[in-house]
Amino acid sequence: MTGRRRPSPRPFPRASAAATAATACTAALASLLSACGSLPGTSGEPGEKEPITVMTWAPVDTKATNMPGMPAMAQAYARWVNAQGGLDGHHLKVLTCNDRNDSVGAARCAQRAVDAKAVAVVGSYSQFGRSFISPLEIHGIPYIGGYGVSDEEFASPLSYPVNGGSASLLAGNGRQLASVCERVALVRPDTLQGDQMPALLNTGLTDGSRRAAQDVRAPEDGTDYDDAARRALEAVGAPPDGTGNGTGGAKGAGGCVTATLGERTDTFFDSFRRLQPADSKVRIASVLGSAGQALVDRTGGRSGPLEGAYLTGWYPVASDPRWNPMRKVINDHAFGDNRIDPADPGVQTTWIAYTVLRSVIEELGEQGVDEITAQAVQQTLDRGDRAVDTGGLTPKLRWRSSDMLAVPDFPRIVNGLVTYQAVRDGQLVAAKQGFVDVTRTLERPRGDG
Repeated sequence: MTGRRRPSPRPFPRASAAATAATACTAALASLLSACGSLPGTSGEPGEKEPITVMTWAPVDTKATNMPGMPAMAQAYARWVNAQGGLDGHHLKVLTCNDRNDSVGAARCAQRAVDAKAVAVVGSYSQFGRSFISPLEIHGIPYIGGYGVSDEEFASPLSYPVNGGSASLLAGNGRQLASVCERVALVRPDTLQGDQMPALLNTGLTDGSRRAAQDVRAPEDGTDYDDAARRALEAVGAPPDGTGNGTGGAKGAGGCVTATLGERTDTFFDSFRRLQPADSKVRIASVLGSAGQALVDRTGGRSGPLEGAYLTGWYPVASDPRWNPMRKVINDHAFGDNRIDPADPGVQTTWIAYTVLRSVIEELGEQGVDEITAQAVQQTLDRGDRAVDTGGLTPKLRWRSSDMLAVPDFPRIVNGLVTYQAVRDGQLVAAKQGFVDVTRTLERPRGDG
């Protein structure tokens, strides 16, 4: 704790013994108050403990995937807990940062967290794990509940993921499609992260005794996906030129096209809809984050191209009552902020990540720890004395060595559950009740795709 130097004592004027004693007590109290500007364990306000600073970052206003709802949800969460007296009496200060979807921006955000002495980075999104994880590791700052799009989130000892990341979504999507698709084409970004997607999807397809998907690469920030849509349709037997070999007079019957292009998935499905033959029976699919209720609504709801689509997510559908506490916080403290969509998995992940943070701070308070540091947060997470209850949105979470799944390349995964969803009558609904455990699928050795 930093503060002003305690002043040197001055001689008291000669006075009676009682007056001298009273003056001495007053001086001692004043000296105690001046040492840090407050009583020990407070921040200058009666009954308050030292504030806690954390950071949430995400890309905003870029040409590729944007996640403005994540920092906005973090700020709404802070307003909510501070209105209730803070996290175990600590005022929560949330700093936000735009990583701009590039490695330099990610590194700058991490350095800002270091400079601000943040005790954690919470509920954030960045593809550039190599750029942000090293500064955090050097300064011992935990990374809690990242979105799960970089390998480092599932390898760094300071990362505490709340979901299975892209790995579980793709493996789960493969499992989901294996039950209805004879042929699958995967449309994915032509990036390093995208290069991992075919093998993960194929692991799920293999579980369902299906052959590997056709890999269709596409630009991450494209504005026209006609070429990718054409190749995907050809791969499943429904080429736009009408020379397909569909069975029973229906081109592409038994074929499925799944697209994972982030925000550009919308643009891809627009191209797909225009090029798809009129008698095509090709089914479409995606994962939450690349598609969701907002996209369904924008593209026409029940009469749009996503009607009947299969989607794989991490969490229960947005209409599930387990999300009601989050919705109330958004309604009461987001002040109509249209960046926050309760159905967005980025917003949902941020809510869960801050739930983890709150559990850790409360556990430290129960242990009598008033000074919250990054090291204290990390050690509490590593010990895992108490599992984090997220209200049924995930399994109870712990990050002890014994909780880690044996997933190749993703050793920090502790949650191997996904949900199967589908678009019916323009609404995302559960295609299968409850969670689906894809742990064994993830743990199975993978080929190159």
